[in-house]
Amino acid sequence: MRKFNIRKVLDGLTAVSSAASASSAAQQQQAGNRETEIQETLQSEHFQLCKTVRHGFPYQPSALAFDPVQKILAIGTQTGALRLFGRPGVECYCQHDSGAAVIQLQFLINEGALVSGLADDTLHLWNLRQKRPAILHSLKFNRERITFCHLPFQSKWLYVGTERGNIHIVNVESFTLSGYVIMWNKAIELSSKSHPGPIVHISDNPMDEGKLLIGFESGTVVLWDLKSKKADYRYTHDEAIHSVAWHHEGKQFICSHSDGTLTIWNVKSPTKPFQTITPHGKQLKDGKKPEPCKPILKVEYKTTRAGEPFIILSGGLSYDTVGRRPCLTVMHGKSTAVLEMDYSIVDFLTLCETPYPNDFQEPYAVVVLLEKDLVLIDLAQNGYPIFENPYPLTIHESPVTCCEYFADCPVDLIPALYSVGARQKRQGYSKKEWPISGGNWGLITQSYPEIIITGHADGSIKFWDASAITLQVLYKLKTAKVFEKSRNKDDRPNTDIVDEDPYAIQIISWCPESRMLCIAGVSAHVIIYRFSKQEVTTEVIPMLEVRLLYEINDVESPDGEQLPPLPTPGTGSNPQSIVPQSHPSTSSSSSDGLRDNVPCLKVKNSPLKQSPGYQIELVIQLVWVSGEPPQQITSLAVNSAYGLVVFGNCNGIAMVDYLQKTVLLNLGTIELYGSNDPYRREPRSPRKTRQPSGGLCDINEGTVVPEDRCKSPTSAKMSRKLSLPTELKPDLDVKDNSFSRSRSSSVTSIDKESREAISALHFCETYTRKADTSPSPCLWVGTTLGTVLVIVLNLPPGGEQRLLQPVIVSPSGTILRLKGAILRMAFLDTTGSLVPPAHEPWREHNVPEDKDEKDKSKKRRPVSVSPSSSQEISENQYAVICSEKQAKVISLPSQNCIYKQNITETSFVLRGDVVSLSNSICLACFCANGHIMTFSLPSLRPLLDVYYLPLTNMRIARTFCFTNNGQALYLVSPTEIQRLTYSQETCENLQEMLGELFTPVETPEAPNRGFFKGLFGGGAQSLDREELFGESASGKASRSLAQHIPGPGGIEGVKGAASGVVGELARARLALDERGQKLGELEEKTAAMLYSADSFSKHAHEMMLKYKDKKWYQF
Repeated sequence: MRKFNIRKVLDGLTAVSSAASASSAAQQQQAGNRETEIQETLQSEHFQLCKTVRHGFPYQPSALAFDPVQKILAIGTQTGALRLFGRPGVECYCQHDSGAAVIQLQFLINEGALVSGLADDTLHLWNLRQKRPAILHSLKFNRERITFCHLPFQSKWLYVGTERGNIHIVNVESFTLSGYVIMWNKAIELSSKSHPGPIVHISDNPMDEGKLLIGFESGTVVLWDLKSKKADYRYTHDEAIHSVAWHHEGKQFICSHSDGTLTIWNVKSPTKPFQTITPHGKQLKDGKKPEPCKPILKVEYKTTRAGEPFIILSGGLSYDTVGRRPCLTVMHGKSTAVLEMDYSIVDFLTLCETPYPNDFQEPYAVVVLLEKDLVLIDLAQNGYPIFENPYPLTIHESPVTCCEYFADCPVDLIPALYSVGARQKRQGYSKKEWPISGGNWGLITQSYPEIIITGHADGSIKFWDASAITLQVLYKLKTAKVFEKSRNKDDRPNTDIVDEDPYAIQIISWCPESRMLCIAGVSAHVIIYRFSKQEVTTEVIPMLEVRLLYEINDVESPDGEQLPPLPTPGTGSNPQSIVPQSHPSTSSSSSDGLRDNVPCLKVKNSPLKQSPGYQIELVIQLVWVSGEPPQQITSLAVNSAYGLVVFGNCNGIAMVDYLQKTVLLNLGTIELYGSNDPYRREPRSPRKTRQPSGGLCDINEGTVVPEDRCKSPTSAKMSRKLSLPTELKPDLDVKDNSFSRSRSSSVTSIDKESREAISALHFCETYTRKADTSPSPCLWVGTTLGTVLVIVLNLPPGGEQRLLQPVIVSPSGTILRLKGAILRMAFLDTTGSLVPPAHEPWREHNVPEDKDEKDKSKKRRPVSVSPSSSQEISENQYAVICSEKQAKVISLPSQNCIYKQNITETSFVLRGDVVSLSNSICLACFCANGHIMTFSLPSLRPLLDVYYLPLTNMRIARTFCFTNNGQALYLVSPTEIQRLTYSQETCENLQEMLGELFTPVETPEAPNRGFFKGLFGGGAQSLDREELFGESASGKASRSLAQHIPGPGGIEGVKGAASGVVGELARARLALDERGQKLGELEEKTAAMLYSADSFSKHAHEMMLKYKDKKWYQF
């Protein structure tokens, strides 16, 4: 008794420091029965936290660029992210610190560098020659807003157009402004009385680098002569311009306009367009102008040697095509193909054989960046088929509602899932290889298989191969096909408990060894699946309905509570509570007209053809009870060795034998306690005042909340991981609509404490009572009030007897207590090794067994779970229990708490997992305050505590998970998975594992000018831009116009890449940068950097002249 009191005092301690926890552990060990010391090998140096890779479609894309020589694609987003794609498996994610939207991207073609233009008027130069690209330089414009950038091929001078209509020129080597500026008022007609608008296009004539084509938004286009600094021609049009493109011979260009027209202009005929086309306009009789159409947002003009040129455009549909999907139009000769897209078009690029603008372009594909997809169209094949996309960009095909991560799976799993998934692939793709093929793969230093499972709002489940920091979809399972679909909204059953997505997946429980899969959905349904390589047709879908009711007798007892008697083993709380049946129930209303005994969804009653893969074993549905809807499921567990599935919600717990298709246990949470209930619970209010309920909202006694007020993230839709403390609930971001769709009204007038939900379930073979001498199968149940209860399972022998004799289930009376809702339970043996739950190895069930196999299956025992059964009957096992607030290690069978750690006082743990790392195990936790922590086992020593990211929305909370070997992941945006590692070893190997974006490739030879063109001057005219834009010719730019900022990756990037002829230049810059960084005060630093820039610019010019005939630019 004294010992118990000491523990109570210790339980109340609030100290979080490791010293306090260590001393408390020491006291507990002295108080306990001298537990055997377990040698722990994990130390804090084994842990380090870093992001590894980001998978999925870039969220909210805004810009696109392609390097035609390196064959690398870049996508910028509205949140300042940069995603780079090479060959399948070569991907990279970078982030601009400001978070401003990326408005334009420009590759320095075949130079391993990229310029990004942002909405905050900054330009950044990225070095792609290192595995993790970094910014070398930035330039911040102070007085003007950037609208368009253009970098000619093999030039170091970047043209930057602004909202005011001016063009500035940036040297991309030094990232400084030239003194040469093209002012808008010099470019347009002097007689023009209005401002021409922002710059929307800049490009040089493909045949003459000295002529610059400038497009103003208002409709004016100017051909500017860079040498004479005046306009050669001005082309004016009534309609606003969206984009401009050259014909490769430099004699014609094409403009796209806001009225859905294209105008083709001859360079030397500025008075009127050579041709006007309205691709989607209805041609009216009597020669009238066609009806106006929607704006053509972009046009590209690409030529071929052998045939007609391609004109490719986005937008331009007529206004009467209401409801038509966004289109890309490909005009080739007399044929016009209109390609419909699933989402609106952000940008597109035509991929061509040559990087030279003055050669026949020979287009072979079009990359179309959509709002939520990336599509590649093959221009070389009839019908323009699309390429099969090898990148994992379909994570968000339906919104992700939950995910699980399994590292170190059985090696035969990925091939098995791949073989059944290969049959699901669509046909009709282009036969050609994926054209974005740049970069090289990293070294594969991890050899273990990893699988990610995502559950989605439409009821689908996807299995992904996530081995060695790549991601590839293996297999997709549609769980909704077991239910009848309502054809329209009026046809929907009025038993729904959610507004939309009634099939959404909430919880996934998967046993990789036996391949048994169990899911819980938002409509209070559970489906159990078995894996099979054979196709089967199921005549009648096996189905059970469970009437799970939170019930306290409505009789006032003198002490305010009346507890039901303990149920007899093997039965539910009352005989009527179980409705095992194979067809939907017909009883839809009770005697007083309330909905009763009806499930939320209707199971199909026609035969169901099931393809190879996951096939339905059993569908379980909770039903309405006397007008009260079933509560959503908060925890779920399946065990293949026992043939059992168990699930719980805020009403209670139900256990089903899926082999015999019977309900074994159906108890309200209070009934689990029997006479040991530590809480005083008020009786239920009389039934006539009861409101239907569907959430875990905290409502005071007697209040009735209107139905529309309960669209809250605190509804029971938050699965077992998310029983959030009340004081933190209002702070969560509720806008993430895929997580807050419960439309049921408030919980009835029940005190918060009496609605105790089941938050964790764990099957195991361990000691259930203090007096036990040997372990036995049991189920450990954790609740939101921090209670752990143990249920004993009495299983019949294997083989045929297992199907004939009943499983007997009975509460053991064992109760353990922690602070906060229980999240995770696990068991260790005497050596400190993890004891996995029992499982049966997978075998094909749809093939009849021969006699020998039957005999074997009779004798087959589940895989042994406890190496301790042969050891002495002393302290044989340890239970590890993690709650929202603390973790405890309990010695079994004595049930002494030998170690305890208060994980957090002010916040709460969102996810806790017991995982293996470096041949040992630890407890990993993610807290709502953004901290990631790990603790040794069994002593719970803190090993890692890093502030990683705050809980900003429900998506992170629902999807964060840890797995073995130091891996973890979460959904960082609605379309992307972020993977991270907490293993020091993986962090060290990461550099090797990452792919390389830049690979040395010879630039293709320039097109041959031909003898006559060379003789008579008809070929491409080059221009010495250095002579025009350099400081000696144009002077210095105004210092107040833009501010140069050295990049954080500059020094490391230059060190890694400085080589070759220009190495001296790079090293000179490096020395100056380092020196600038070491200066203390701001004025001194600025002065020194200006001085450095001046001296370096002279040095650079001298070096350039010296190496003029050699390659001009290298990092």
